[in-house]
Amino acid sequence: MVAKNKQKKTHESINNRLALVMKSGKYTLGYKTTLKSLRSGKSKLVIVGNNCPPLRKSEIEYYAMLAKTGVHHYTGNNVELGTACGRYYRVGCLSVTDPGDSDIIKSMPTE
Repeated sequence: MVAKNKQKKTHESINNRLALVMKSGKYTLGYKTTLKSLRSGKSKLVIVGNNCPPLRKSEIEYYAMLAKTGVHHYTGNNVELGTACGRYYRVGCLSVTDPGDSDIIKSMPTE
């Protein structure tokens, strides 16, 4: 019970930080633009949904490792990630290029 409550709390805090990034920061939504920002070195953090295809996820992790960028595996699927971003469509992955007022990069553990 306690572990589930803690997981829900961290999930909500990630959503709050993500909403603040959407409001005040710069980001790119989607697979192609995430890879572009990783290759150009602009990306600070990459967030990937849990139902992202394994090959795509491993490719993003590989590019992030080369760019020395943190990757966060979002606990929800792409529909929930899109909702957390304030969009009405699915978002499989996103790249944060400028966090704005949010402390999302400091709070995420680099994996």
